[in-house]
Amino acid sequence: MIGLPLAGNALVHAGMVGLGIGAALLFYAYEKRRRGLTDPRLWPIAGFAVAFGAIGSRVLTWDISRQVSLADWWGNGDRSILAGLVGAWFGVHLGKRLTGYKESTGDLLAPAVALAMVIGRVGCLLTELPGTPTGGAWGIVLTPAQAALAGAPAGVALHPSFAYEIAFHLAAFALMWRYRDALPHPGDLFICFVSAYAVFRFFVEFVRGNEVLWLGLSRPQLFLLAVLPLLAWRVRRVFRKPVRAELEGTVA
Repeated sequence: MIGLPLAGNALVHAGMVGLGIGAALLFYAYEKRRRGLTDPRLWPIAGFAVAFGAIGSRVLTWDISRQVSLADWWGNGDRSILAGLVGAWFGVHLGKRLTGYKESTGDLLAPAVALAMVIGRVGCLLTELPGTPTGGAWGIVLTPAQAALAGAPAGVALHPSFAYEIAFHLAAFALMWRYRDALPHPGDLFICFVSAYAVFRFFVEFVRGNEVLWLGLSRPQLFLLAVLPLLAWRVRRVFRKPVRAELEGTVA
């Protein structure tokens, strides 16, 4: 069993999220240069993604049934990676609309997002409830003080659900690094990444320890059930398209 130095400190979490965003922007700059993309509008679009990702992670989780004002929720309420991704997606499209940029940015953003989530989830692992009880030797055991901070049982091995996510995003980043130029059409990399994460996240939710809302499912799982059919349709379209070279030859 694994002991966890649970920090219980919002500054630790915010610091790791900040490091993740910084690493993502550095990779974004590298990949932009590698692809020979010099359009200055790409940086404002990245800024919109970061800003609206932060806004979405807070605002889109606001639960008015708890009778908490939006201002209080912003400072002390829940955060959600899924809501942040929705906000970032909206921010990218808004940034494109305002700047007039027409090309796809998905291939630039997908590996950067995975890298940010690897680092950001370390902050979650250090400061949040690890997961539900497990009998496995890989479980995280909290001291009474740590358990009080996380709202979890003490002395019981818990699923390291955030470690599972870190492993997923590391693998996703490695695969996208390897195949980032191999998919049929610009933007397909992001579709495949988000779809794979949606499926993974649906199943890992069973050991996350989030509040069960309906039919044994958490709020994130219900959201994912709604969007997974659309994502499946989009992935199917990805692999039905002609390869880039054939497409360019047809257009020419």
